[in-house]
Order: sequence, then C-alpha cells, then structure tokens
Amino acid sequence: MVEKVELSFQAISQRIREIKYPEIDLVVGIATGGVIPASLLAFHLRVPLETIHLNYRDETNKPRFASPKFLKRLDVSFSGKKILLVDDVSVSGKTLEKAKEIFEQCTVITMVMKGKADICAFSNISQCVYWPWKV
Repeated sequence: MVEKVELSFQAISQRIREIKYPEIDLVVGIATGGVIPASLLAFHLRVPLETIHLNYRDETNKPRFASPKFLKRLDVSFSGKKILLVDDVSVSGKTLEKAKEIFEQCTVITMVMKGKADICAFSNISQCVYWPWKV
C-alpha cells in the first residue's frame, strides 16, 4: 500500500504565500475538497470567496458519476470577473472543466493543491495526500 503524504496547515499556508498569482477578482472553491484551500487563498489574496457544489469522485477517489455533476448551482452572474477556481486535487481535470462552464463570460485560472491545473501548489507530490481538513 502506498503511504499518504501528510501536509500541515502551516506547510500549505507557506506554499500559498510563495506562489505568484495573477490579478484576481474572486476565488471560487469547488465543494467540498476545494473549500478550505479556496478560503485560505481568498484570505491571502484579500478577495471575495464563493463556492460551487460539484462532485465526481467518492471518498475513496473512485468516480461516483459518469461525469462531474453540479449538485447546486450559483445563482449569481460573475460576467467579466477574473476568477481563481480552486479544488484540492485534480486527477483527470474533468471537474475543473465542468466548473468552468458556468464562468464562460469570465477569465478563469484554475488552481489545485495537487494535480493538473494552471497553478499547482504541490506539483512535486505524486502520492495521495492526507489533507489536514479531512476528518
């Protein structure tokens, strides 16, 4: 069995502070895994935070649906905004791509803690991660 890498809030916060970000108007976290990292980023960047409820994988990281599915949509328009779209992990990129559909009138930059995105906080980690916000 592959051992999980354990990351602390301190290590994650430090890495968030080290990254250079483009100008952002809004951070959007993908619930549930992306909410805490998005909150940390919104606080660091001093911009508003929104969440979207989108799901693809279950707790064991296996696909739950044939493709990512919106569980609840935002009822607000963000036309013209520069958005940082955040999730904890992106394996295939399908969830981020689905989420970008509702921001077609925006500039969207994707960010994950681990995996495939425009910005990846921990690109050096290939193992599974024990995130401090997972109980």
